[in-house]
Amino acid sequence: MYWNGHGMGAWGWFAMSFTTLVLSALVLAAVVLVVRAFRPGTEGRAAPEPGAFPTERAENVLADRFARGEIDDEEYQRRLAVLRGNATGPKPR
Repeated sequence: MYWNGHGMGAWGWFAMSFTTLVLSALVLAAVVLVVRAFRPGTEGRAAPEPGAFPTERAENVLADRFARGEIDDEEYQRRLAVLRGNATGPKPR
C-alpha cells in the first residue's frame, strides 16, 4: 500500500518546510499588527522624534540657517520673534 519506500520524498519535505515557514511568518505578522493596533496612546502613529514640536523644529531650522550665514542677525531675531508669537522683535527693513 505504501509508495516511495514508505516515506516522504524530497518534494514532500520541501513543501512541508516551506509551508511551515509561510505559516509562521503569517502568525508573526498577525501578532505584530494586533499589538500595534491595541498599544495604548499611539493612535496608530509613531512616537514623535525629539524636537518634533512645530515651533521647536522651526526654531532649529532658523538657527541652522543663521549658523550657516544664510540670514543675518536682524532677520534671525525678527523671524524668531514671529515664531514665538512676539511681534516686538526688530522691524523688517
